[in-house]
Amino acid sequence: MMTTAYFDCYNGISGDMTLGALVDLGVRIEALRAALAALPITSYKIETERVKRCGIGATLVRVIAGEHHAHRGFSEIRDIIANSAFSDAVKHQAIKAFHKLATAEAEIHETSMEKVRFHEVGAIDAIVDITGAMWGLEQLGVGRVIASSVCVGSGTVNTAHGIMPIPAPATAKLLEGTPISAGPMDGELTTPTGAAILTTITSEFKPLPEFMISRTGYGAGSRERKGHTNYLRVMLGEEKDAETRAPVEKRELAIVQTEIDDMPGQLFGHLLEMLLAEGCLDAHIRPIQMKKNRPGVSIQALVEPGHINRIVELMLRETATFGVKVLHCDRYCLRRAFQKIQTPYGEVSVKLGYWGDDVLKAMPEYEDCRHLAHEKRVPLIEVLNAARTAADLCFHPKS
Repeated sequence: MMTTAYFDCYNGISGDMTLGALVDLGVRIEALRAALAALPITSYKIETERVKRCGIGATLVRVIAGEHHAHRGFSEIRDIIANSAFSDAVKHQAIKAFHKLATAEAEIHETSMEKVRFHEVGAIDAIVDITGAMWGLEQLGVGRVIASSVCVGSGTVNTAHGIMPIPAPATAKLLEGTPISAGPMDGELTTPTGAAILTTITSEFKPLPEFMISRTGYGAGSRERKGHTNYLRVMLGEEKDAETRAPVEKRELAIVQTEIDDMPGQLFGHLLEMLLAEGCLDAHIRPIQMKKNRPGVSIQALVEPGHINRIVELMLRETATFGVKVLHCDRYCLRRAFQKIQTPYGEVSVKLGYWGDDVLKAMPEYEDCRHLAHEKRVPLIEVLNAARTAADLCFHPKS
């Protein structure tokens, strides 16, 4: 059965609260610290504390950074995460969360992503919170996340741009399309970092379904208020109605497409890099025959609906085309989860593709295999073959 996590955001969500809940669920803090050492950043430490509020125990995690005023752009943060030793899945999710933040900030301030300099969300503690959250979910074997409506708080909050209403503009932008409420307390209950994590990992926002709970974890927020826990509750378990869900996940996406016959070839590689950096789910080019018997190139980028305008503008600015088409489409995907397996060369993360509750595909992560091949000084193909064999034995045992 696939493990589902239910995020109960009855007191909102922040990065620290998320890490606290995952540690409370069983992620070892020593392992978390060791994993985050893979990030090419320093000048921070992670502290934990057991707290008890309203008679309920929880884990309080504090990320204490020594570079609170180090403002970074999205490209720099993306490179920090991409150059780490985390699995591809963790890096993809962490970069996706920061891309959401960059997109929200760019739209709010009516500027480009390249000019966005992260303030509250760009400090080291946010990089640690987001990457640590994605790694922690992978360690717990979570394949699907659902969440309650999100309490955001009320009143005002001081930001680098001045006093803003709650939810702060970036938080409000990130939570578009998400059910929210003011919640039980005033003040900022949901931070931009928390909103970015939640909207990246959650496939559905709804009341708690019929659910078989296996474990419950509580992550404490730093604020204490009499009569309120200020906890994020995360429950692990299995949805009782899982068998009634479609065996694959459906997402409404869009294809942004254009055709070109008069652009230097070296610019196409640059364009593909920019498309993927801007958050396209996929992008490719293919040769075509155009009018007047000219050889040409078709460029297609698969994007989420909220990114259409940005990708259209990028194509118009960065190519010779005078027009771009947008085709709306549905994408059907296997549900995915990640699990560690042992091979003769070491531990490898495996991406699992579920058809309903059955594992249909089990693919070892390339970067893990490449790292082991380099470490053990053996051909990469040997590590890949050993990982595939171990995955088959684990997930497709012969009867």
